[in-house]
Amino acid sequence: MVSLNNLKPKWGSIHKRKRLGTGQGSGHGQTSTRGQKGQNATSGGAKPDGFEGGQIPLLRRIPKSGFSNVRFRTKYEWVNISSLEKCFKAGAEVTPDSLVKARLVKHVTLIKILGDGELTKALTVKAHGFSASAKEKIEKAGGKIEELVGAKAAKAAAVIAQAAAKKKAKTGKK
Repeated sequence: MVSLNNLKPKWGSIHKRKRLGTGQGSGHGQTSTRGQKGQNATSGGAKPDGFEGGQIPLLRRIPKSGFSNVRFRTKYEWVNISSLEKCFKAGAEVTPDSLVKARLVKHVTLIKILGDGELTKALTVKAHGFSASAKEKIEKAGGKIEELVGAKAAKAAAVIAQAAAKKKAKTGKK
């Protein structure tokens, strides 16, 4: 029967630590498993990844050019006018939450409306971005457009407002 007093790790799963630099009796004496000579035999011998023995490394030999803004781009989820035509009734208010409920987008983060297709219903559309053709088609159908502020812009505006309030409070005290 297994109980706390007779629990043991599986045989062979635990190994004795290799004790280096502890003399001949350890079985790893004299050179401490580093070999006789060579770059790595002494302390400080280990070289960084990509080191090629003094030759110019490959990473420095190949040409490099350009800069990529991919890390910093703002990525929108997009919806076409034709999808709005299919999913919403006339006079409806289209918000990011209603687009998620209609399964036209997955997330509420940043949403852009694109102008592919035709719109015959008057809709009130709230989104973070609109293409020029989408704006034109929504207004032509008698709808309204409301551009929402993105998360980054909202945070920046809050920081600016907070700094202005601090400055105002500071000048008011003097």
